[in-house]
Amino acid sequence: MSSNEHQYTIVVGVDGSPSSKAALRWAAWHAGLVGGSITAIMVWDLPMIYNWEVPGPQDFAHNTATTLSTVIDEVLGDTSPVEIHKEVAQGHPARALLDAADETRADLIVVGNRGHGGFTEALLGSVSQHVVHHAHCPVVIVREPAET
Repeated sequence: MSSNEHQYTIVVGVDGSPSSKAALRWAAWHAGLVGGSITAIMVWDLPMIYNWEVPGPQDFAHNTATTLSTVIDEVLGDTSPVEIHKEVAQGHPARALLDAADETRADLIVVGNRGHGGFTEALLGSVSQHVVHHAHCPVVIVREPAET
């Protein structure tokens, strides 16, 4: 591929939940079909605690990066057939996904959907809904596999 040729890129949100693991698994499958790569993003933010001593941002970022690597290894193994870029961001998950998609010129964003049972299963989560409404590329929402 030449230096100015665009590689198909998928941005996938990972938070360690079963639905985000399903999203990562689906994104890797799809990337394998199209010869693409994945940018896996996990987001952290400092808690809003007044006058309490909390670890510094570097601790949150480091712990988040460690968790992201652990989840990727758990879901895809340490020898994934597709190229995976890991990204840790601070702030709101939907904003981080949209920013990463813009920066990488993503062809697709993949997120998990956390259902809560009953009627609310039909509703999208707030991150999924925000991404769907504001993304400049297609969005796939992957549901957590049903237990059998």
